[in-house]
Amino acid sequence: MDTLKGRLAREHETLVCMTRIYCEQHHAGHPDAELCGACAELMRYAERRLVKCPYGERKPTCAKCPIHCYKPAQREQAREIMRFAGPRMTWRHPVLSLFHLLDKLRRVEHPMERRRRARASRPAKGTSTDPRR
Repeated sequence: MDTLKGRLAREHETLVCMTRIYCEQHHAGHPDAELCGACAELMRYAERRLVKCPYGERKPTCAKCPIHCYKPAQREQAREIMRFAGPRMTWRHPVLSLFHLLDKLRRVEHPMERRRRARASRPAKGTSTDPRR
């Protein structure tokens, strides 16, 4: 997780904590600190997706994000983990839960909307902004 900084690193840490809670209950035989192979692979996938997120530090929570960057199988796996571990996070990791709750309140704008708005505010090609012409 060396490549993630700031809020993205915290989001990944939150997802890892949720996955640990889920894995402890559903994939018996793994010590508290380790994840099973399938869960560890999902966390590596999640980290790769966070690194490539077009929102960067302004990324909303996954539930509010208009861009679905996970493949359908991984999205369903992450959704199942979040459904199970979300309510339990409050007791196990209250600070991360609070930050996640605050992140849910972020207003999100699709990157293409931002790009369209920026294009609309620029003068058209071939037109001059010089008032003398």
